[in-house]
Formats: sequence, structure tokens, C-alpha cells
Amino acid sequence: MQQLNVNLSIPIPADSVLISKVELEELKRNELTGVYWNMKDLEKRISKKSEWIKENILFPTRFRKILDAEHGGFVYYPKSQGQTWSFQASKMSEFLDKHFASIFTSFS
Repeated sequence: MQQLNVNLSIPIPADSVLISKVELEELKRNELTGVYWNMKDLEKRISKKSEWIKENILFPTRFRKILDAEHGGFVYYPKSQGQTWSFQASKMSEFLDKHFASIFTSFS
């Protein structure tokens, strides 16, 4: 069998870097670590208004028992007027991905 050895140089633009797929996935996972969303952030993230989010995600019992921080979840439900919603971004993002089908097929 014949073999050919080639030395090849491929220029990488100065504004770019090469990283492994593993590193890229880790960076994506860590992007939301330590980040908290308010309701406006969540609205922007999923392109739905707060009324829809409350009706279809936050208040249905099957989701609230998972989400509510009082039950070990990652969403702070305001207890009085003037308090704001707070969502642990990494876990809320994961929840939305995992429950996409059941969110959009609930009671339709």
C-alpha cells in the first residue's frame, strides 16, 4: 500500500477560534448558569405573553408542582402585588425543552 504524507496549513481568521464539540456543548450549558430571568426575559425567550405563560405553563397543577420554589422547583411565584417572578434560567430552559410537547398540546 502506498502512503502520501501531506503537510497542510489552513488559515484561521483572527476573530475565530477552534474548539472541540465537547467544549462547545459545555459552553452552551454554562451560558445560563447563575442567570435569573424575570417575566419579561421569559416572554422574550419563548415569544409568548405573560398571560399565555401563566395559563399554559406556570399555573397548571402538573407543572406548578415541578416549578414552584416552595416545592423545590426553580420558579419564584410572587406572593403579593409588587413582587416579581424569578426564574432560574438554566433549569427553566431545560424544563421548556423537556416539556415542549406537553406544553403545546395541553387542553388544545
